[in-house]
Amino acid sequence: MKLTGNFSVAALCLLFAANTFAQSSVTAPIPYGAIPNKYQYDWQQMEYYMFIHFGPNTFTDKEWGHGDEDPKVFNPSKLDARQWAKTAKAAGMKAIIITAKHHDGFCLFPSKFSTHTVRESVWKDGKGDVLKELSAACKAYGLKFGVYLSPWDRNHPDYGTSKYNDIFAKTLNEVHTQYGPIFEQWFDGAKGEGEKKQDYDFPKFYEVVRKNNPQAVIFSDIGPGARWMGNENGIAGETNWSTLNTDGFGVGADAPPAKVLNTGNENGKYWIPAEVDVSIRPGWFYSAATDDKVKTLQQLESIYNTSVGRNGNLLLNVPVNRDGLIHPNDSTRLMELRRYLDATYKTDLAKGKKVVATNIRGKSKTYSAQNLTDGSNDTYWATDDLVKSASVTIDLAKATDINRVVLQENILLGQRVKSFSVEYWDGTAFKELDKQTTIGHKRILSFPTIRTSRIRVNILEANACPALSAIQLYRAPEMM
Repeated sequence: MKLTGNFSVAALCLLFAANTFAQSSVTAPIPYGAIPNKYQYDWQQMEYYMFIHFGPNTFTDKEWGHGDEDPKVFNPSKLDARQWAKTAKAAGMKAIIITAKHHDGFCLFPSKFSTHTVRESVWKDGKGDVLKELSAACKAYGLKFGVYLSPWDRNHPDYGTSKYNDIFAKTLNEVHTQYGPIFEQWFDGAKGEGEKKQDYDFPKFYEVVRKNNPQAVIFSDIGPGARWMGNENGIAGETNWSTLNTDGFGVGADAPPAKVLNTGNENGKYWIPAEVDVSIRPGWFYSAATDDKVKTLQQLESIYNTSVGRNGNLLLNVPVNRDGLIHPNDSTRLMELRRYLDATYKTDLAKGKKVVATNIRGKSKTYSAQNLTDGSNDTYWATDDLVKSASVTIDLAKATDINRVVLQENILLGQRVKSFSVEYWDGTAFKELDKQTTIGHKRILSFPTIRTSRIRVNILEANACPALSAIQLYRAPEMM
């Protein structure tokens, strides 16, 4: 019926106003369970950064030094921290974490609380400071800087006594007051069987970090900022919750079972996302014997998919050699990975494409399914509160080759999805492509190339109404 006259115009204005008010009055989903704080959220966006194991072990060909090595063995005559930072930057990494003090107790900085440091080495006549050089290099290349200090100290005479925790806290304070800002403090609970007994005072250590670098995410088996994910193979659980129950557990031998760390706890009390640490070589420290054993491009891409692609951050160890440089074999492989990832994720084939959902929260544009393909993580699709299973279909308009699907939840609202499936249109019907459990910050599905004009994502089960920020589709090049 055609509307005419002043009354009809007024009626249309009222109808428009009512519709606008209805959309603007639709409330956002209430956060579900534990959620990340600002620093954890920013940390998760980094996704990929470098670990550097470096110290006397580099020169003695050991993985765990005994602390009895002569500090003069440490002499990286060509050390160039800018080369490390330049390599990390070129590799697409966002930061570097270095072993400021490993289990042997050797400090890569001239600590006042140890006699086993670079000060006692012949490198730069005892006047060198690796942390100072690397911190400056990271700043120069726009990278964040992080440190690993092992509480275990096989050299310090006070280790195993009541004095040691205070000494370690003071050592930690040196690092956090002289080389900041620090984005991540890396701890482990290693002690070694048959070694001196020392109960670490982690609350005291955490206090030092928070006082000087409140933005630093604290890593250990159980966080509190980020957790170890149970292995050093680069493989997070296919199910990976960012939440974990840590009450009653500790760091090291007192941590939850590796299987629990690998998957997290559904509805866990605390937000403690997984960090995946793995070395580009068989060992953590450089050894000339492993120059020909650098992981292949295929291995590294698989690790990327099972770390970043399974709701974790990837901390890839690239050991520095005896010259104080990253070996060409390692840097060459890093560049190959960078080129492959760039080629894979250069063009989002779903961006801007039409999306239809079975439910949209309050029928509001604010939570439209189009937010899934708008290229922004600041928008998201959500359903009504009582709708915990729903489907979205992306129309690619024409037959398109794809072999990667990337999904992201709005983790500021918590981790919600328990299971989902992805289907593709084969010309006559939808066929299941994959079926998985959790999503979290990012989930990457990798599969043989298919050709399709439509992709459907089904949220099968969620603990609260789904809230997804992105669904992206890609065509990765074939690996030679």
